[in-house]
Amino acid sequence: MPSKHTAHPDATLTLVPGQVDLATLRRIQAGGVKLALDASVREGMQRAEAAVRHIVENDQVVYGINTGFGKLASTRIGNDHLAELQRNLVLSHSVGTGEPLAAPVVRMVLATKAVSLARGHSGVRPALADALLALFNAGVMPRIPAKGSVGASGDLAPLAHLACVLIGEGEATLPDGRVVSGAEAMKHIGLEPFVLGPKEGLALLNGTQVSTALALAGLFGAEDVFASALMSGALSLEAIQGSIKPFDARIHAARGQPGQIAVAGAVRTLLEGSEIVPSHADCGRVQDPYSVRCIPQVMGACLDNLAHAARVLVIEANAASDNPLVFTDTGEVISGGNFHAEPVAFAADIVALAVSEVGAISERRLALLLDSGLSGLPPFLVRDGGLNSGFMIAQVTAAALASENKSLAHPASVDSLPTSANQEDHVSMATFAGRRLADMVNNTAVVVGIEAMAAAQGIELKRKLRSSPLVEAEFAAIRQQVAFLETDRYLAPDIEAMRQWALKADLPAALLDILPSHS
Repeated sequence: MPSKHTAHPDATLTLVPGQVDLATLRRIQAGGVKLALDASVREGMQRAEAAVRHIVENDQVVYGINTGFGKLASTRIGNDHLAELQRNLVLSHSVGTGEPLAAPVVRMVLATKAVSLARGHSGVRPALADALLALFNAGVMPRIPAKGSVGASGDLAPLAHLACVLIGEGEATLPDGRVVSGAEAMKHIGLEPFVLGPKEGLALLNGTQVSTALALAGLFGAEDVFASALMSGALSLEAIQGSIKPFDARIHAARGQPGQIAVAGAVRTLLEGSEIVPSHADCGRVQDPYSVRCIPQVMGACLDNLAHAARVLVIEANAASDNPLVFTDTGEVISGGNFHAEPVAFAADIVALAVSEVGAISERRLALLLDSGLSGLPPFLVRDGGLNSGFMIAQVTAAALASENKSLAHPASVDSLPTSANQEDHVSMATFAGRRLADMVNNTAVVVGIEAMAAAQGIELKRKLRSSPLVEAEFAAIRQQVAFLETDRYLAPDIEAMRQWALKADLPAALLDILPSHS
């Protein structure tokens, strides 16, 4: 069935700061929508801007408005240099390196930065938030280097590259793929480059939007491979004629873990109506290996952790995370540390653990399928073994990627390297924590895709009965991608096709409905 987050082309989503949900963020990432801020936010933004203007006009000294930054916070800046101060801040912090962030991530950065500014605590003109959404709506993507943030004081370097476009500097990519200057990008959306007012540069640079967008992209990818891994697990269970008894609802209710209960229920739904399941009910087989029998326990724990990470990240996507913050009810501007991305780093690390485990248990099921002593299938899933190696080396690839994920799953949040002359003496490393998820999701997609391809081979090798309607439909979809392996052939294109299968989002509702961004 189609994914619930499939957007109608050019549909307009109205963003209410503080209420942007996970499904909306998924649609933003996917593109094909336009964005607008709810009209109610403008008054709050204007009040905060007026509070900043009042500070300047009354010659009050407030950090970030008329002072230097970081270790230079005690340096007073004259009113005649405030525009230069903000411009210099953006330019001096544009020190990122590496390949540009992918468009889906940049879309979320543009949207969440606009939402953050629209919370009314940043003290900037509404026009800045409007310009960010104008870039989004025109498909103009600021080129943001992927590396260079430690995830504290905000994602300073990446967000500086975003801000550069607003002031006519830096680079952006147009919808046709052309890379143009920031000035040309602004012209493309019909705007003049901004001359930044007091605090506006700092408000654009401070914040966790880049690390949050990277972590969200990782979360959504993790959801996709999680759902595909449940399907590949069901295919494997049918291929080895495994027992359905470990998925009995009473077992999981007795433990009470919600993810475990949901996963067991999803697998039961997938296998409902199978002819294979009852055909071996009295075969005398007592217990399957853990990689099959404990799918609810392992995948359920992964699901619970994805749900926790989702709760953290959706809060962060709606947050006012720059510094200082303006509170218009009292007229105060208070300096704090909302730019510290520790919540995002922990959430990304949790997603990493889940992604790694999804791939790890999938690889073990793949190994089980290839082991004729355990699976009852021909060695390496090929009829003329010896002359043909079958899936032997495909499992080696899966093992290599599952092992690589173990290293990538090492927590980034426990690392810290002080910056800014020890003013910023503890940092989150959240940006790397989120960025490495893309590689992990891709690795796991390959592993899960190989398992599904192997399980389909196993089902066909001893095909006498049909599985359930849902599993048979997915079997047919796999066969549209890859043919039965009669003799050895060039497998790399098949593996790539199955990687893409594992990242799709049109699986049965029984799988999608238990995911955080769909529920």
